[in-house]
Amino acid sequence: MNFIKKIFSSNATPKEIKESHVQWIPLVSLSQIEEIKAASKSEVIAIFKHSTRCGISRMVLKQFESSFSEEMKSLKIYYLDLLSYRDISNEVSTVFQVLHQSPQILLIKDEIAIANASHEEINQLQLQEFTKA
Repeated sequence: MNFIKKIFSSNATPKEIKESHVQWIPLVSLSQIEEIKAASKSEVIAIFKHSTRCGISRMVLKQFESSFSEEMKSLKIYYLDLLSYRDISNEVSTVFQVLHQSPQILLIKDEIAIANASHEEINQLQLQEFTKA
């Protein structure tokens, strides 16, 4: 029994647990899409669409969080739970004219999607290139 406990228990020490620098903003209402459009007139805004039941989506989300650098903390990034807010996901696809996928990230500037990526391509996207002043 101890063998099974050792396999499935976490032995991570505090210094092994990497802090995420992502400052998630929950996207939970349709009115926030207008806020995103308005804010995108002065800065790049990101929307991360995540399916909470999908293993691939979970893996990409974890990789995204672990690779998100402290220098990127100023990026406003909205988190959209696709299963809980499907109507908002549909509206995001319509408003920004990006075919829905999961997981997916959209970068919005001047009220349009200037870039998007899905699945493993999310972690290959160089966010810093879009947020330079």
